[in-house]
Amino acid sequence: MTMTEQEQEQEQEQGQEQGRGHGAEERDAEVLRVVRALEDERSSVRLRAAMAAGTAPDARLVDTLVERCAVEPEFFVRDMLTWALTRLPADLTLPRMLQELRSERAQARSQALHTLSKLGDRQAWPAITRGHLTDPDDEVARAAWRTAVLLVPDGAQGPLAEILATQLGRGGRDTQLSLSRALIELGDVILPVLNGAARDPDPDVRAHALATERILADPDTGFAYAIEEAKRVVALGGSGQAGD
Repeated sequence: MTMTEQEQEQEQEQGQEQGRGHGAEERDAEVLRVVRALEDERSSVRLRAAMAAGTAPDARLVDTLVERCAVEPEFFVRDMLTWALTRLPADLTLPRMLQELRSERAQARSQALHTLSKLGDRQAWPAITRGHLTDPDDEVARAAWRTAVLLVPDGAQGPLAEILATQLGRGGRDTQLSLSRALIELGDVILPVLNGAARDPDPDVRAHALATERILADPDTGFAYAIEEAKRVVALGGSGQAGD
């Protein structure tokens, strides 16, 4: 008995539906594997899971990736989690990142800021507050500085520079270098605030301001050299300004 054309079409449709069903089951299983692997005690397993999440983006993983960012102890895994998040549609990730900016957990805030810098969506600019830029946690503050100078709209560079200048002299060498780099990204608009900071009563603030101004004028100057030179100037009682 030969099949009619209608019967053949029906059989083909049934086969396609079964194929779609099997494909959905495989995707469901893969999502579950990624979720479980991200909780594995081995960092290598978590890294591969984050890579898999980015290689085959699935909207169902957004919350899992965000939640893992807040607690993941390994830098390379966190960076891969961020990459995986950037592979998902921005209309899914952006709202979750903005929500994480209000988290009580410092790592959640810093990772959200880092991810926002990778997304590069200027809609996030209003959510980066003075509180983030002056956060007591150095990692949060550093992430906020980097992200702010990337997303700052035209006309807002001056006010941003004024806030960043309040952090001059803060922390160790790495933190100070991060702040100098962020300020320099803003360009010559930082000169007035640096000039003011160069006369600050705090010698660490003065030295940091002078070092930043030196690097702005000569980008080839290394930060270590610039800060040591600035400290010598300050120790001699100068501010590095004309007439001192």
